[in-house]
Amino acid sequence: MRRIAIVGTTGSGKSVLAERLAPRLKAEHIELDALFWTAGWRPVLAELFRQRVEAATSAERWIVAGNYGQVRDLVWGRADTLVWLDYDLPLVLRRLALRTVRRVVTRENLWNTGNRESIGSVVGKQSILRHALRTHRSNRARFAADAADPRYGHLQVHRLESPRALERWIDRLEAR
Repeated sequence: MRRIAIVGTTGSGKSVLAERLAPRLKAEHIELDALFWTAGWRPVLAELFRQRVEAATSAERWIVAGNYGQVRDLVWGRADTLVWLDYDLPLVLRRLALRTVRRVVTRENLWNTGNRESIGSVVGKQSILRHALRTHRSNRARFAADAADPRYGHLQVHRLESPRALERWIDRLEAR
């Protein structure tokens, strides 16, 4: 495992897992959100995003956290391993709510962009919780279909359906 793509619904723990694995595997942690968002929650142009991802994934060892379909061909095409955090919606929502409230309270600067979560990101029209509710089922179907796509047949796929399954998988990695 030299190039790992981590996917899962918003709030499933992709970034936390990448942060845990990167030092253990001596790999760079690449956060797709950091390559996508600029100040004021403005996305970069699609061409620039692809260029950034292409440059970041040209290294020998990396762990990418993120779900951006517009660069899936780059990330999954270059990865050798896919880790899919396929957790149930109640767990994801609980984790996402705690993370978002913590970010609101601490005014965490996300990805060094100056972007911060607001109370609206918890309860507003653009709520990240609503987003997770709307996309959980479709993400699950899309990841399953993409993981079965012959273009990505080279990937070693690890579909982890609970935090306990994740911990067992990490234990097996460390035993190697």
